[in-house]
Amino acid sequence: MKNIGLIGCGNIAETYFRSQHYFNNIKFIACADINKASADECAKQNNIASMTVDGLLSNEDIDIILNLTIPKAHYEVSEQALSAGKHVYSEKPMAVKLSDAKKIIELANKSKLYFGNAPDTFLGGGIQKSRQLIDEGIVGNVLSGNFIFAFSGVQTFHPNPESWFQDGGGPVIDMGPYFFTALVNLLGPAKNVRARGVKFSDKRIVETGPKKGNEFSVDIPTSFTMDMEFHNGSIIQGFLSFDVQNHARNHMELYGSKGSIVVPDPNMFGGPVLTSKELGTEWEEHSVENMYLGKTNIVNHSGRSNEAPRQSNYRGIGLSEMIYSIENHKSHRCSGELSFHVLDIIETTLKAAATNEECQIKSFCSQPEYFSENDVKFLLK
Repeated sequence: MKNIGLIGCGNIAETYFRSQHYFNNIKFIACADINKASADECAKQNNIASMTVDGLLSNEDIDIILNLTIPKAHYEVSEQALSAGKHVYSEKPMAVKLSDAKKIIELANKSKLYFGNAPDTFLGGGIQKSRQLIDEGIVGNVLSGNFIFAFSGVQTFHPNPESWFQDGGGPVIDMGPYFFTALVNLLGPAKNVRARGVKFSDKRIVETGPKKGNEFSVDIPTSFTMDMEFHNGSIIQGFLSFDVQNHARNHMELYGSKGSIVVPDPNMFGGPVLTSKELGTEWEEHSVENMYLGKTNIVNHSGRSNEAPRQSNYRGIGLSEMIYSIENHKSHRCSGELSFHVLDIIETTLKAAATNEECQIKSFCSQPEYFSENDVKFLLK
């Protein structure tokens, strides 16, 4: 059992604390935040110690740092933790700049420490069932496909939405990691991308919380289209947007030489998965409710017309699998290598949109190994 210290006591921290109920090797013993009151409250609610960041990093009883700070602080905190001799698991993205992400990889390798990174949703039943069916050749070789994440914007539900519409925000950075990670898991690494970004309005209005009715500036594009080529030859079209009221499209569809597959929401863990092998035939449903990480455990109305109100959420599985890999001297799936490649896709997509040119994705990564039910069961309580 490895002891975990958490840095950053915001909303996402609750999700990771909940993971202790599912996985047998996650044990938090301390937390820290630049806001001491937040750390104290988090510690009180979860019966752990409240520390300063420096105190937590220097504590010899802590083996792993869970970095849940804001994105622009991810690099600094991860660098400090690795330098202190701690393994690190970080929320997405691993850094804001690809050059900083490279430094993290180099430092972890030099120090012989593990670095892991969200998202881990691709380890869920929905994406892994899709991976199994593709690997079995049910749809043949994947030739093309499309994906979409589109809604009317963070200002509809978040009391402080401004940062999502400033440099370092936007739908590619916010939601791209889920879709790009799922695609790399299903198809392997990406090769190049063409993209276009559009800003449809200069102002937005906060719709909830104490600042409801306040107007704020939109500084970046809020809708992106993209064409991505993967090293396996697949061509995938994508649309990520904060400008759509409603839509009725599937989150992801992939078209193979023998059939098609509907992949469930990469932002969640559940399913079902749908396949169709002949023109005009009915879609076959592949339930994931019997899979360890596909069972419904949350009932929640998201407001999106094509998303079921019943969800599966097992965030923390990536951290658990990294801990198991540390203890058994194995490679893990939510690796720095994968996260670096996904960040490269993000940065290259933004560059392609800004230049209106096809841009090469310079990094390469191994396709993560299939995460079998047998792999999962070792981590469960």
